Amino acid sequence: MEFSCRRFSSFVCIFVVIFHLVLVRANVLDGSRTQDHVPRKFMQNWLQSECARNRIRKDQSDRTYTSNAGFSNHQDEKDITIVVTYSDPSGDVRLGTVRSKDLSASWHWIDPNERQNQLKSSQRLEDSSQSRVRLEDFDKDSLIELRSRVSVIMQDSQVSPLDPVKLQRLALRQGRKDLRTAELLREDKENDRQVEAAAIVRAKELDTTTKGSYSIWRREHENPNSDYTLKLMRDQIIMAKTYASIARSMNESYLYKSLINHFRENRRAIGEANTDSELHSSALERAKAMGRILSKAKDKLYEGIKLIRKLRAMVQSTENTVDALRKKSAFLTQQAAKTVPKPLNCLPLVLTTDYFQQGLQKRVVLNKNVLEDPSLYHYAIFSDNVLATSVVINSTVLHASEPEKHVFHVVTDKLNFAAMKMWFLVNSPAKVTIQVENIDDFKWLNSSYCSVLRQLESARMKEYYFKTSHPSTLSDGLENLKYRNPKYLSMLNHLRFYLPEVYPKLEKILFLDDDIVVQKDLTPLWSIDMQGMVNAAVETCKESFHRFDKYLNFSHPKISENFDPNACGWAFGMNMFDLKEWRKRNMTGIYHYWQDMNEDRTLWKLGSLPPGLITFYNLTYPLDRGWHVLGLGYDAQLNQTEIDNAAVVHYNGNYKPWLELAITKYKPYWSRYVMPDNPYLRLCRISQ
Repeated sequence: MEFSCRRFSSFVCIFVVIFHLVLVRANVLDGSRTQDHVPRKFMQNWLQSECARNRIRKDQSDRTYTSNAGFSNHQDEKDITIVVTYSDPSGDVRLGTVRSKDLSASWHWIDPNERQNQLKSSQRLEDSSQSRVRLEDFDKDSLIELRSRVSVIMQDSQVSPLDPVKLQRLALRQGRKDLRTAELLREDKENDRQVEAAAIVRAKELDTTTKGSYSIWRREHENPNSDYTLKLMRDQIIMAKTYASIARSMNESYLYKSLINHFRENRRAIGEANTDSELHSSALERAKAMGRILSKAKDKLYEGIKLIRKLRAMVQSTENTVDALRKKSAFLTQQAAKTVPKPLNCLPLVLTTDYFQQGLQKRVVLNKNVLEDPSLYHYAIFSDNVLATSVVINSTVLHASEPEKHVFHVVTDKLNFAAMKMWFLVNSPAKVTIQVENIDDFKWLNSSYCSVLRQLESARMKEYYFKTSHPSTLSDGLENLKYRNPKYLSMLNHLRFYLPEVYPKLEKILFLDDDIVVQKDLTPLWSIDMQGMVNAAVETCKESFHRFDKYLNFSHPKISENFDPNACGWAFGMNMFDLKEWRKRNMTGIYHYWQDMNEDRTLWKLGSLPPGLITFYNLTYPLDRGWHVLGLGYDAQLNQTEIDNAAVVHYNGNYKPWLELAITKYKPYWSRYVMPDNPYLRLCRISQ
């Protein structure tokens, strides 16, 4: 029965195909091929669907579908002849047959109902894919939701054998999009991290330290053209003087008088002004009037050669005047620095009088064991200035953590010994030990042992310092004036080279000048490892300044053969000396050798620093700059923060803090340690 049914179905299919061919042929012959498009399409669909139904019924019992592979396997199926109609390239309809067993595995048997479901699923996939036009517009949560939607759509479509290749491509495309999105997100986060790290680095490198106080009234913030009119008027004055001289030589009396009158008026208008704002209100009008008269003078008197000669003469005259004033200023500064103010001259006189009137010269002598105890902190101060020495000791004791362990050894000259002794008898700081000695009591310090004393007794040195016929006025120049200061002749200035002889029992001693102020505890200096060096000091070389070639004469072969001109200099004022190493290396003998070599002053000028640099060459341990800040006696542009943080500030230079020459802004660092209520200071009218 089943065989008969199948046979009948085959005959029906063949009949329908033949009938369809007849209709198509008739339409072709009649030329109405386009009008028969609808019935022909209908017949094609009916033929495909009817044959498909028959095949489905035929294979329903033994056919299986494999969804993953996307095609069907026909088991135990007989070979079937398939009639195919198609149009060739010329448009004629052709009829052909094909056997089912000759088809490849990629051919599928399609149910029309199932085809409709597949079309709907494909449309849904396309709609969902169109909704992902820009993946970068979605965040991470949106991407997760999108992937879940694709999974649901693919599950709904049941991955039928309709088009597995398309579904696979869609899945691969979606995977690539997800990977690209994740990569972009990672790059974005990495860029954010890099920007953040760079910002942190820049923030750390940013220097937020306040560089002084900012003020719009400081000179660097002034208008660069704020003195334009002032400069113009000064230039006009120069030209007026030039043309007036030429007019006078050419007997142009009227023009000469006009130029002189305008010259005087402009000079009065300028006065002491430094900027345009300080000029008189009529200054601009006077400048215009001067411009008009100069224009007339130029038209009438201008001759290039005469004008150039006159200007050269004026420049030469001005240079000579400036040079003379500079020498005069240096001479007066040296004189003021050497002159002792009346109040400071009064103080030692009053103290000396009281010392002898009260009979204090027979006071009990200090404990010798304390003075020679190497376990204590010993200081050496060599000075003839009572007030300056008191400031050094007061400032040191005030900042000392254990004042009772500090011993001060003061050496002065015979003239000031009684005054120095009297001052510290009545004004000695509590707990500290202060020894005052007279340099004339050192009998071993004589001309036979000391090179400086022997040189001072020589006729050549006396002629250099004391003979009136020797040039010692302004014409002598600036350099020689500096070294004619009496301090260079004082033995107190050279006593620092005899420390082991002065204090034979001590192992270490801190040398202090009398023009310093202590601002911190100095006891840590005794615990510094000097690494076998004799002297510990702060180096003063900055770039090319204060190196050996500044102090020594390197044109002399004795100097050039033994020293480096670029070696860094250092300063006296606060120096830690290891007296054990000093004695071991015989540093005093080295000093004597070079001092004798310089008897004719060809190796260096006078003073104690050049022989100190030579004596302790390669034997000086550099201290941190914070221990000792120099320049308060000559440099008004020092860093204020460095001064405030320094352990010791040094007024080296001519502008000592006890003189009227002192730099005003540096004076409080010194005057705060002066006792204004002291009766001796009030008596001599010494104030801060």
